[in-house]
Amino acid sequence: MTCALRGQLVGPNGVYGGEITFNSHIETVTASPTTGPYLLPGFIDAHVHGGGGADTMDGAEGIRTLSRFHLEHGTTTLYPTTITNPWEKIVHALEGLSEVIEEADPHLPSIPGAHLEGPFINPKRLGAQPPYTVTPTADRVAELLEFSVIRLVTMAPEIPGALDAALRFTSAGVRVSTGHTTASFEQVQSFVVAVQGAGGTTGFTHLFNAMGGLAGREPGVVGAAFADTNSFAELILDGHHVHQGSFLAALTAKGDHLLLVTDAIRAAGLPEGTSELGGQIVTVRKGAARLPDGTLAGSVLTLDQAFRNAVGYGLPLERASALLSTIPAQYLGTHDRGSLEAGKRADLIVMNNDLVIEEVYVAGRRVVG
Repeated sequence: MTCALRGQLVGPNGVYGGEITFNSHIETVTASPTTGPYLLPGFIDAHVHGGGGADTMDGAEGIRTLSRFHLEHGTTTLYPTTITNPWEKIVHALEGLSEVIEEADPHLPSIPGAHLEGPFINPKRLGAQPPYTVTPTADRVAELLEFSVIRLVTMAPEIPGALDAALRFTSAGVRVSTGHTTASFEQVQSFVVAVQGAGGTTGFTHLFNAMGGLAGREPGVVGAAFADTNSFAELILDGHHVHQGSFLAALTAKGDHLLLVTDAIRAAGLPEGTSELGGQIVTVRKGAARLPDGTLAGSVLTLDQAFRNAVGYGLPLERASALLSTIPAQYLGTHDRGSLEAGKRADLIVMNNDLVIEEVYVAGRRVVG
């Protein structure tokens, strides 16, 4: 049955009155002198550990719970993200994700696959990752790829075996993102060029965090991210991980290759206090999640709040929307969604004038509101 929504459409060329008709996919997008709520494409989160008291590492039920939580905040596509843990726990998480994907519950967001963050990172740049790093041997990579659910992997280019593993992931269609690394500008550049030369898509995990800074004579990882116009870059816009000025600099440098993510943990959506990340105690206070030593430990961000933050920093609605929908869709190769265009999946968000979500649709089915 064809449905219709009327309001202010947030499209790539601006905001305009109009109507969308849809079933599971958008059928028509028509401009007309219409008032009403804002209509946006559903948000896509490429990096999300947890929320609503659950975590990807909990397995299938945890993934279902965190997915339902983020769906209420407009995330219609997400990539449950692992954390560096003992090998058997990572395998358990991927088994759980395989189960959820096979179920294809229409009341959950679309879950194309996993983001494997660790264990192939540098132990000297863990951030909030637990100390269970391992080298990416051929056998380990092969075991992970057998699940056929990994769509994005975070790796440190300088660790032994990183390039060979990256090329194995690339041949399996997995995006390769640089993160949790002490690599130099030259090391990152060489790594990225090799992966792109093999036909791969490259990115940078939570830009500015767990990768050092940018200096005039030592451009480092951030410099490599800014210099490469082909790579994408994630950014956590929660007001704690990245200064407003750094966000605007990244937006200028990366343009249509910058995307916003939550990096949310199980504490997202819960009262402030003590929580957990990868077996570590985390305390949430004044909107920031930290380890006992003060290290930021993921976030309690949701993508609707990231959208409001971007608008608060001066971005037009259509530019902010692209950071959460169109650009992540391009990065992850999900070209059937991410914008209000005929033929795209009817993953839709209805927001009021205060940018608060009123309704959410996944493949044309109203799941919130």
